[in-house]
Amino acid sequence: MTSRFARSGLRLTVALVAGVAWGASTATAQTYSKGQNISPAYEGWEQNEDGSYNFLFGYMNRNWLEEVDVPVGPENGFSPGPADRGQPTRFLPRRNRWVFKVRVPADWGDKELVWTLTTQGTTEHAYASLRPDYIVDNVVIASETGALGAGSSDETTRSNTPPTIRLEGDETRRVRVGEPLTLVAVVGDDGLPPPRRRPPPDAEPAPADARYRLSARQLRPPARVTVDKVVGLNLAWFVYRGEGDVRFDPLQVKVWEDTRTGANSPWAPLWRAPEVPEGGRYEVTVTFDRPGTYVLRGRADDGGLYSDQDVTVIVSPATASE
Repeated sequence: MTSRFARSGLRLTVALVAGVAWGASTATAQTYSKGQNISPAYEGWEQNEDGSYNFLFGYMNRNWLEEVDVPVGPENGFSPGPADRGQPTRFLPRRNRWVFKVRVPADWGDKELVWTLTTQGTTEHAYASLRPDYIVDNVVIASETGALGAGSSDETTRSNTPPTIRLEGDETRRVRVGEPLTLVAVVGDDGLPPPRRRPPPDAEPAPADARYRLSARQLRPPARVTVDKVVGLNLAWFVYRGEGDVRFDPLQVKVWEDTRTGANSPWAPLWRAPEVPEGGRYEVTVTFDRPGTYVLRGRADDGGLYSDQDVTVIVSPATASE
């Protein structure tokens, strides 16, 4: 297991983590930038048209800054069957929902699929089964990720479909350490869910000492029991597998629930979705600091639903012999 730190400053943090029962001490609970373990999470299941099923998984990294690498094997594996089921080996900070799917056959029955994850000397498990109360659909996904209020939906939100993402070029690339790699993806969407209206700015003029004071909106307590997410189409690339440091230019929107004010995250207060480029054509330049095989994932997200596209990058040394 190796670790690294996300490139962001640590500010006052408050997070509501779904699926974890917190006691009365929640208000005084500590948060951590590093050194804490990661819990795998079973999010639910969905049925495919051919009768097979998808088990959906995510995780909770209890650190705010530390990203942890755990290779597939005894410390990051599935049972029964193959240990490698397409799970990440790079674990981003905090809560990450709906990260990957594992397909199981139609005759799976009442068996369990177990994801075991060991970090910081602690082993935890996520148990996937076809229990009826774990079935999910698009409305559940949008609600859990924070695009909807808890238990709310209407005709518009039920009509939303995931954005599309199309990679230009091959899904496997080869570069050398320090050599820029350009990735281009075209994203399309149905325009749903529509952006929620923001409250109007404070009507009163700012006093002379305004920089030392919080606005009425900033002082307003949260009105939700789930995380809140800003809806709006965006595409973000991140490291899914690979142990080196990877730089993206421009800086990518965070795909994990960074709820700190000012963070480049749809879950952050006051965040705004970036402008969609002409034709939905997103371009990013990627550089790697060490050799290895990496999986980069692009996630097209409309705020409620998402689609993923993976690219495998084989990075050779900067002075590789021919």
